[in-house]
Amino acid sequence: MKRKDMLGLRDSTAEEIGLILDTAARFRSVSERRIKKVPTLRGRTIVTAFFEDSTRTRLSFDVAAKRLSADTLGFSASSSSTKKGETLMDTARNLDAMKPDAIVIRHPCAGAPHMLAQAFPWSVLNAGDGINEHPSQALLDMLTMRDHLGSLAGRTVAIVGDVYHSRVARSNLYGLPKVGARVLLAGPGTMCRPQMARPGVELLHRVDDVLAEADVIMMLRIQRERLAPGMMSTSREYARFYGLDLERLERARPEVLVMHPGPINRGVEMSPDVADGDRSVILEQVTNGVAVRMALMYLLLGGEPLPPGGDDAAAS
Repeated sequence: MKRKDMLGLRDSTAEEIGLILDTAARFRSVSERRIKKVPTLRGRTIVTAFFEDSTRTRLSFDVAAKRLSADTLGFSASSSSTKKGETLMDTARNLDAMKPDAIVIRHPCAGAPHMLAQAFPWSVLNAGDGINEHPSQALLDMLTMRDHLGSLAGRTVAIVGDVYHSRVARSNLYGLPKVGARVLLAGPGTMCRPQMARPGVELLHRVDDVLAEADVIMMLRIQRERLAPGMMSTSREYARFYGLDLERLERARPEVLVMHPGPINRGVEMSPDVADGDRSVILEQVTNGVAVRMALMYLLLGGEPLPPGGDDAAAS
């Protein structure tokens, strides 16, 4: 990796994405060991700073850092001095005084990680900024797809739901076409806007129009906290027109993968029998999240070299 930070996939290359996914695949075996730890980042300090609520992302970054033997410092906005009026830059200056090697940040303002990356020498990993990007989630999505489909080149990924407000979707819209995948978007006009179409990304709106062609169906959470009044009617109506249930899933390819970045609103974006069904790879996404975040920290911080070989090599 030639970069100091991982801020998004918009400026990442196909080669960088491939390197991250290959490295993550090698690290994955660490989580299968009795002692789930390697010494690659021993002596490094990683701060996790979450200014928005998180379960999977925060925990998996924390687990990933610990499995690389890094020291971790964590805080959330609800228990920090930001509740007393401290600015993000003042918080960052105080963290800088503690000499960290990297910071993982989730912030409600788009561009917050970019501001820190320009101002400080340590590495910044974007764990979600406003409705901008969430690169590590898109990378773990791609790793999960690659596990089942092999190369993503020529594959079709349908992204359904609140695409406009989803930073997960935005990172996938940047990343998937770079590795040769075709993306189809479906969702209400207020949540799936014309400006999201670009080379490699088609806007169709109707869920039924994307089912037959998709190798992967990625359902998205409705970002209720970001919706303006009038952008959505009722949950029942949304589920009727845009939710994924077994009846609708039967119109898709038999081998289609069903994904969701979480948290799932069961009965709205998808029915429980789909979320827990045999086509769902949602929990595999969570498992791959740890491996991808290990790979990102390792590559950005220049950890001890991995020995050559397959998945087992990283655990030695």
